[in-house]
Amino acid sequence: MCYHRGMEEHERTYCCIDLKSFYASVECVERGLDPLKARLVVADPARGEKTICLAVSPALKALGIPGRCRVFQIPKGIRYTKAKPRMKLYMQYSARIVGLYLNHISAQDLHVYSIDECFMDLTPYLTLYHMSAKELVSMLRDEVLRETGITATAGIGSNLFLAKVALDITAKHAEDGIGMLDARTFRQQVWPHRPITDIWQIGSHIAERLRTYGIEDLHGLAHANVDLLYREFGANAEYLIDHAWGVEPCTIAEIHAYEPQATSVGNGQVLPCDYTFDEARMILREMVDETVLDLVEKRVVAGHASLHVGYGKDEGAATHANASRTLSGHTNSFDKLMAFMDELFCEITDPHRPIRRMNVAFGHLMPEGYATADLFADAEAEHDERARQETLLAIKRKFGKDAVMRGTSLKEKARGRERAHQVGGHHA
Repeated sequence: MCYHRGMEEHERTYCCIDLKSFYASVECVERGLDPLKARLVVADPARGEKTICLAVSPALKALGIPGRCRVFQIPKGIRYTKAKPRMKLYMQYSARIVGLYLNHISAQDLHVYSIDECFMDLTPYLTLYHMSAKELVSMLRDEVLRETGITATAGIGSNLFLAKVALDITAKHAEDGIGMLDARTFRQQVWPHRPITDIWQIGSHIAERLRTYGIEDLHGLAHANVDLLYREFGANAEYLIDHAWGVEPCTIAEIHAYEPQATSVGNGQVLPCDYTFDEARMILREMVDETVLDLVEKRVVAGHASLHVGYGKDEGAATHANASRTLSGHTNSFDKLMAFMDELFCEITDPHRPIRRMNVAFGHLMPEGYATADLFADAEAEHDERARQETLLAIKRKFGKDAVMRGTSLKEKARGRERAHQVGGHHA
């Protein structure tokens, strides 16, 4: 059985605006360079030649250098400027640019998708400003360029998916940097497009599974056997089928109204070199400490914990170890959660293998007031621990994250002091 679903009629017009090579463009503007002509890479020199470039300028991309390559993969004969990441600066630019959008578009019609990308529902503004969608988007892009020096590209479509695909696929080939898709052009231009991983929300793993059935593009996906897709992908087949036909029922209003059923807080990092079992155990303590303080600050307690340990390269062996456990009760006590995570770490981690990645997460969160009291707990000890946590938070809020730290963070190869000055794992 083949599924056929025609493009649904919509009366709405969406756009997706992306800031071109954002981090690299910001660094170029700060240096007085032309972001479209300068050869610049955003990468931390201290992390060596194997570090991943957070961004490369359009001029380097034009030479065939991918945006997320490693430094050593840039040909030696190419001269370029290397800029150390400055995440707070990029966040400031992003906030400033969103502020420019908000001069013309209501917050209820705007969804910030990432630091450099926004969705907007343009529908009510086309009549208000007496402009076409392309004219309105051009006005927004021109204002961003004039006020910040950053060039933006955009996609326009009748739903969020088409707007995003217009940005990712067709805007690259448009002279004005604005892609547009409707039912007809979607089937003409996007159905035969390869690789299919260029399509929003289709990653390499999904593409590989589709390829086993001879599906290489959206045309093949749109005309595939529906029962086969549901057997292979379960409920996720529904959004794959919808997207193959250019359908996206979700709106910005629904995104704003969404409330997740489950919540969690977590902490993850890629270690700068191979760590031994004991060294990684020390890092785990730092990570649990930081995450528990986040729980306390949010006034929530956790009922579930998970741990991921990624190993260094080891031919023929498993690349990672995972574990997920329900706690005996809900808590945000560092002493309890640290003891639990330490036991979990010792249970799942191979003590003889080098460790390069770690992630911890606490889930099944609920407000502190709803947690059931533990009749066997030492109330006085818990009160004292909570007082220490509140004091630590107050000091960190006033003087910075590194104003007071556990002695563990003073040890060799500890990461707490360095990470206190980072945003998203990169220099602030």
